[in-house]
Amino acid sequence: MALTNDIERLRNIQSSEGKHVLSIYLNTDPKGRSQQNGEWKIRFKNGLKKIAEYLRASGNEQQLNQFQTLKSKVEKEIQDNQRSLQRSVVIFASEAHDLWSVYYLQMPVETSFYWESHPVIDQLEQFQKQYPQSGIILTHMDEVKVIETGLGEIQEMWSYTFDPETENWSFSPGLSASEREASSATHKDDFKKRFEENMQRWYRNMAVTIDQLYKKRNWERMYVAGEANMVRTMENHLKKDVDGRVEKNMSALKPAQILSEVFQKSGM
Repeated sequence: MALTNDIERLRNIQSSEGKHVLSIYLNTDPKGRSQQNGEWKIRFKNGLKKIAEYLRASGNEQQLNQFQTLKSKVEKEIQDNQRSLQRSVVIFASEAHDLWSVYYLQMPVETSFYWESHPVIDQLEQFQKQYPQSGIILTHMDEVKVIETGLGEIQEMWSYTFDPETENWSFSPGLSASEREASSATHKDDFKKRFEENMQRWYRNMAVTIDQLYKKRNWERMYVAGEANMVRTMENHLKKDVDGRVEKNMSALKPAQILSEVFQKSGM
C-alpha cells in the first residue's frame, strides 16, 4: 500500500492493552558522509539495543517480550533486503492491529527509534510537504516516460511512444520501451534527422498531454529529465513551469535510480 495513503491510517492507530508500537526511521543513504563504512548498521543495532535496555530497566517483562518479538522480525526484514536498500527505511510494527508496515524510500531520514503507544509519524508528515504528489517526465527522442511519485515512492508509471507514420503518441502502461523491429543504420540515421527536424512540433503535441496530466493527477510539482536539447524543448512547450530539470539521459536507469537522481539533483 502506498505510503501516501497510509499516513491517515497510521495517525489513527492507538495501541491498547499495553501493546506498544515500534517506529523506526533508518537512514541508509550510501552517499551520506557518515555511511561510508556502513555506519547505519551500527546505528540500527544500537537503536534497538537502547530500547531493550530501557524496557529491562523498567521491569516491564510484557513489553520487553513484545519488543523482542518485533525486534527479530525487523532484523530479518533488514537482513533480507540489505542489498536492495535505497536511501532510507521506515518501519512501523506492533502486535496491536497486526501492524507491520515497511517503506523503502528514495529520500534521507533522520535515524530515530521509538517505542510508544502510537506510531510516531512526525517525519512522514514533514515529507508530505517536502515531497508532494509529483510527475517526473523523461524525454528520449520518440519516447516520453512518466513517473508519478509522492512521499518519495513510485506510485504509477507509463510511457508514450511516437509513431512517425501517423505522427501520434501511443500510450502504454509501465516504463518498458516498446518493441521495435530491427532497423538498418541508414534507417536509424534518417529517423534521427527527421526527429531533429520535427522535434519542436512533436514535443509540442506531447506537452499538451503532460499539461493535462498535471491537472488531472493533481501534481503539485513537475520535473523534466533527459538530454539537454529535449528537456529544454519539452520545457518550452509546457504551460506549467517545471520545478526542476536534470539534463542527463536516464533511459537505461531503473525507476528507483531515476527518482534518486532527480531528487538529489533538484536539491530535495
